[in-house]
Amino acid sequence: MARKKPTSDCDQPATFEAALAELEAVVADLEHGELGLDESLARYEVGVRRIRQCQEQLQRAERRIALLSGVDADGKPITQPFDDAQHDSLEEKAAARGQRRGAKRPSGGDEVDDGRSLF
Repeated sequence: MARKKPTSDCDQPATFEAALAELEAVVADLEHGELGLDESLARYEVGVRRIRQCQEQLQRAERRIALLSGVDADGKPITQPFDDAQHDSLEEKAAARGQRRGAKRPSGGDEVDDGRSLF
C-alpha cells in the first residue's frame, strides 16, 4: 500500500537528505499507481515543493564552496570564497540584460525606415 504523509506548505524537512528521501517516497507512491487522482495530485505537488527545496539548498551549498585560485610556493592550495556578491552581480547583469531586451522603442509618427531594423 502507498505511504501517506500529510504535508503542508510550511512543513518542510530540515535537511537536504530528508527532503530527498521524501521526494523519493513521493515518486515511489506515484509509480505504484495505487493512489486516486486527488491524492496523486497532492503527492505530485509535495514532490514539486521538495524538488524546489532541494535545488535551493544545492544552490546555497554551491555558493559556499571555496574556489581554488592557485597554489602557493609550498604547494598548498590558495582558495577564495565563492561569495554571493559574485553570484548576485551576475544575476543583476542578467536582469539588466533582460530589461534592455524587453524595453520598447519610442514610437513616433515621423520615423524613417532606414532598412536596419525588422520592425
